[in-house]
Amino acid sequence: MNFEHTEDRRMLAESLNRFISEQCPIETRNRLAYGPEGHSAALYAQFAELGVIGALFPEEVGGLGGAGFDISVVFESLGRGLVVEPLLGALVVGHGLVLAGNSAQKALLADLISGSIVAAIAHNEPDSHYELNRVTMTATRVGDGWVLNGTKGVVAFGEEADWLLVSARTGDSGLDAVDISLFLVAGSGPDIAKRGYQRIDGGRAAELVFDQAQVGAHAMLGGAGEGLELLERIADYAVLALCAEAVGAMDVAKDQTLEYLRTRRQFGVPIGSFQALQHRMVDLLLEVEQARSAVINAAATIDDEDRVNRQKVLSAAKFSIGRVGALVAEECIQMHGGIGMTWELPLAHFAKRLVMIDHEFGDEDHHLQRYMSLRAA
Repeated sequence: MNFEHTEDRRMLAESLNRFISEQCPIETRNRLAYGPEGHSAALYAQFAELGVIGALFPEEVGGLGGAGFDISVVFESLGRGLVVEPLLGALVVGHGLVLAGNSAQKALLADLISGSIVAAIAHNEPDSHYELNRVTMTATRVGDGWVLNGTKGVVAFGEEADWLLVSARTGDSGLDAVDISLFLVAGSGPDIAKRGYQRIDGGRAAELVFDQAQVGAHAMLGGAGEGLELLERIADYAVLALCAEAVGAMDVAKDQTLEYLRTRRQFGVPIGSFQALQHRMVDLLLEVEQARSAVINAAATIDDEDRVNRQKVLSAAKFSIGRVGALVAEECIQMHGGIGMTWELPLAHFAKRLVMIDHEFGDEDHHLQRYMSLRAA
């Protein structure tokens, strides 16, 4: 099998990497990521102009690609620059609209691809533990519409999102895998209380409290009780994107550490000449390539109609990324010594992002357990 990217994807990666290095160097990135907005609306619009958001969606809905390798190319470049723009939300919510949106909902895709609106998924709850079926937020039918009540946590860019994809339980089945539905809700509703905060790795998130929030019948995505299957599908895209982003971040952390080993001198020689450090670096390089292979496998499998096989491959990739990401963060910092923990050195920010990627859409332990369960099924 030929794993080389097509010419179009290579050109996309080259232009995107060049744009990020020129327009968003680490100093600019940190100023935006840890600033009051958590990102730059102007920079997000520029990504849209470059076709970056469009590359995440198929041509039939106005996109420029939408295949697994298109998504991985984009997010690997974003990982190399630690970009914090709300592209993951655009990917997840956009694919939800593609898969199950009605005509009015799909009409929003043009604005999403153009970068004129920000979208976010509001699914996580305080006690969800990464399980997609653990939804306690309720949606009660009132007349022709629904009333939403409950709390969602760690909603990336939830403060400023124009549209929220919200999961809620439309029945009384407890925490069973039924009666979960998805709703596309305007983010500026008066019945949604928001408490925003800065994330440790940059960007912002929010806790959202829905108190008798009223939405129309047209807000439901797909049919009542069909939300879990759709959640699983769009979570697959998120897992692929995060894994690719992690590989991009690993590559930069690895390259910065190699350069440090070549230039830092001790006892009159570069420390990279010490055999113990050489062995550690070789082991690290092998692990990064294993992670890259897992991402390639995930990108090739993302459109597999076999649910069990698709999710096994994606869980294997997320498990590998979690394990290798932590290893890269630890080893690169240790080989730099104390300077590796300083704010001024970019490596510390890459390490934080690698650790936090493990906790999005299921950590290493969660995906190992899911992989074993799917294998036994």
